[in-house]
Amino acid sequence: MVTKTLLLVDKNRLNPYNHVGSQILKSRTVLNLALAFSRTFFMILSMFFMTLYMVTGPYGYSWKNISWGLLLGAMLGLTLIGFELLFRRFNLRSFNVAILGLFIGYFMGLALVLTLDAILQISSATIHLPPQVLEIIKISLYLFGVYLGTLFTIRSADELYISIPFVRFTPTAHRKKDLVVDSSVLSDARILDMASSGLIDHCLIVPRFVAKELYILTESQEEMERAKAKRALEIFKKLESMPDLHMRSNDTDFPETKDIMGKLIRLARLFDANILTADISRIQMANIEGVRIINLHNLSNALKPLMQAGEHIKIKIQRYGKEPRQGVGYLEDGTMVVVNGGGEYIGETIDAIVLSVKHTSSGRMIFCNAPDEEGRLHSEHDEH
Repeated sequence: MVTKTLLLVDKNRLNPYNHVGSQILKSRTVLNLALAFSRTFFMILSMFFMTLYMVTGPYGYSWKNISWGLLLGAMLGLTLIGFELLFRRFNLRSFNVAILGLFIGYFMGLALVLTLDAILQISSATIHLPPQVLEIIKISLYLFGVYLGTLFTIRSADELYISIPFVRFTPTAHRKKDLVVDSSVLSDARILDMASSGLIDHCLIVPRFVAKELYILTESQEEMERAKAKRALEIFKKLESMPDLHMRSNDTDFPETKDIMGKLIRLARLFDANILTADISRIQMANIEGVRIINLHNLSNALKPLMQAGEHIKIKIQRYGKEPRQGVGYLEDGTMVVVNGGGEYIGETIDAIVLSVKHTSSGRMIFCNAPDEEGRLHSEHDEH
């Protein structure tokens, strides 16, 4: 029993990610307690007011009125709780958007009704409608305006600040755009060097749903995914400990969107930010979704030293290439160097001559000639 306890303590001590899960569980427990208190409070309040209403009626205090008041209050309280459970995924942001949509729809419907009244007043000599028909037309126009305004506001919630510029109180003209990071960036150690350089200070945003996804992946059955998630959480902790970075966590979530990339795009559009990723497959999404996606691999490739044609580089030939007499080596930063005629120098370091540099989605490739290959080409040229 003592050994089992010690192993459990060691496991909790060595696992640096348990604090993330404990924080999530703690926040959920507090939320559940608050919801239970609110439901109980409103149930008691509904029963109290309905009972008070019944006993103040013409029959006064009687057990029958008290019983009816308690019953009606309990039914009202259960109805309120039922609506709350029905809209349990309706977060505060969605609620605010819906209220703003109703407000805009109200003015839209009112404008349509006033326009109809003006038309009828102008053409009163030629148009005569029964009062019932006129009321039905007005009600229909008003409901149409309210529904249309609410629907457009909800659908365009992410771009609302474009139509109403004063919604944002911070100036956006000359500011550095924020960077929303995904899990692939957090699992890449190069983000630490980038953060320590001061290039992304005060503008790095880590969504809370990304951290939750990483915590869930630490319990995955696949060893590769589990190791990647643990490495990402380690890098996340190191980023949090950087005093000059001022990294921010954001709790905004989009429950109706299941895809993580879809959530990242919506969050970036909401905050007018860019997305920083290390996933090569996400490069093409930038033009589709209207959000700029910055790939960490492209940024790293852009910072690599550029070789010019005719330069001499020393390269160790490590293996054979795809073509005959071709050898392959690698620079210190991992750039692949393909050497024509280098197949004869496997395991040796030679002085190669750069022919060209080719950019690919996976990085940069340098094509060179070995010294004897250069001489052989010159001799063949002279013979011709």
